[in-house]
Amino acid sequence: MNSLLWIAQILLAAIFLFTGASKLFAYEFVVDTVEARSAGLPAGVTRGLAALIGLAEIAGALGVVTPGALTPGVLGEAHLLVRLAAGGLALIMVLAGIYHIRREDSAAPAVSLFLLALFVIVGRWPR
Repeated sequence: MNSLLWIAQILLAAIFLFTGASKLFAYEFVVDTVEARSAGLPAGVTRGLAALIGLAEIAGALGVVTPGALTPGVLGEAHLLVRLAAGGLALIMVLAGIYHIRREDSAAPAVSLFLLALFVIVGRWPR
């Protein structure tokens, strides 16, 4: 089970590092892509909001994998940070799902990533 959880955590980290960095460093490309997929409907996300979301995604990605290097005594329990980071990523995906549904886009990627984050939260819950 631990190996499966680590695979899920690394997958979450890779996806959110990529998407967070794209929101920070390639804002125009992201907006152009979103608008092209929705027949020219404006993205409705300012550069500042995209940067904030990108920073939150990067912080969550780092929080999901970093505690593996920490000893349990540093934070009281190393997996607490993992659960909090995965919870933050799950919240971002709930908001992303709402955003995509309101734009009449597919919310399937947001739902999938929400479920993956939920799997990490439940799997790392103390027994």
